[in-house]
Amino acid sequence: MMTGLAACFGMCLGSFINVVVHRVPKGQSLWYPGSRCPKCRRSIRFYDNIPVLSYLLLRGRCRRCGGRISPRYPFVEALMGALACGLWVLGGGTAWAGLTIGAAGALVAVAFIDWDTFLIPDELSLGLLAAGLLLAPLNPFFAQSLGDGAWYSRMLSSLVGAGTGFAICWATAEFGERLFKREALGGGDVKLLAAVGAWTGALGAFDCMMIGAFAGSIYGVSRMAAGTLKRYEPMPFGPFLSAAAIFNFFKLLPFGFPFGPY
Repeated sequence: MMTGLAACFGMCLGSFINVVVHRVPKGQSLWYPGSRCPKCRRSIRFYDNIPVLSYLLLRGRCRRCGGRISPRYPFVEALMGALACGLWVLGGGTAWAGLTIGAAGALVAVAFIDWDTFLIPDELSLGLLAAGLLLAPLNPFFAQSLGDGAWYSRMLSSLVGAGTGFAICWATAEFGERLFKREALGGGDVKLLAAVGAWTGALGAFDCMMIGAFAGSIYGVSRMAAGTLKRYEPMPFGPFLSAAAIFNFFKLLPFGFPFGPY
């Protein structure tokens, strides 16, 4: 039963994330006005705003004007429902499980905003960084790291992770810019990887960079092979970092050297 409730909560969170993705890049309020049809701009009634279900019942169209609604909306809701369910089970229904669901939601928002705009809002990247550092005493990733697992030891591990993430991404960005004579990674990516390190430690930051770079390379090469992406044409890296960071919540891969088991 609790797993089902977690999935429902995740889908509701996904509905809010859709609002974040749409409004934050435009500098609009998240709270006012309420949900509106993107076509006719009329308010959406509560019974037409049920995550996933309303989209299916309305066959992807606005009840009032008949305009099409992007399938991204139910996709994000369903994705968050699945992530919330998985993280709740993995975390054993603890408070930490709820916190990682919230962090995963922020990462999903980062992924779609960066995909659309090539920008990662500081509100999300720095917010995740601050939350990771402040919540470190509750973080099971740091239970046996850098000492006896006391709260100050965990906070130190989080701080080391944030610094490692920042350093890895910044060094990669500098090396790429010198090599290709153009910006390789943006400042938003650097801040995001620092935030990932604050949540999952130095190992998590390193894993995230490796997985994100691998996935991004596969995507870029496949698009170039298909002729839909030109060489040196920019593409967002945030979605791949975000996906790798969410993967970290489920499993840290054994890429530990030189960062050890934590």
